Amino acid sequence: MSKNILIVDDSKTVRNLVAFIMKKEGFKVTTAEDGLDGLEKLYASESIDLIISDVNMPRMDGFTFIKSVRDQDAYKDIPIIVLSTEGQEKDIQTGLGLGANLYMVKPAQPEKMVKNVKMLLG
Repeated sequence: MSKNILIVDDSKTVRNLVAFIMKKEGFKVTTAEDGLDGLEKLYASESIDLIISDVNMPRMDGFTFIKSVRDQDAYKDIPIIVLSTEGQEKDIQTGLGLGANLYMVKPAQPEKMVKNVKMLLG
């Protein structure tokens, strides 16, 4: 059974690009357009194996989303990759401090992203 990846990003272009890259690698993909949508999709799905989330999003930003996911026992072990244009040290520290496993700055190189996803799912 292929692993299911939840992609949370308010940019349709980014969602589609990351989804395309992950599907090409044989992963199942679920997409969400912001943190609230992300939580809804997470709760509705039987299994999300990894989350890739943006930081700057309307309604609920990525940091709040990550904190919400990590605050729940059922989801505290899901690997989370932050994929954001915010590459400052404080943003990276915030993301990792809230429980993200990896912080990648956009634009992400597809090979590197796939390698990181496989490593975290390994």
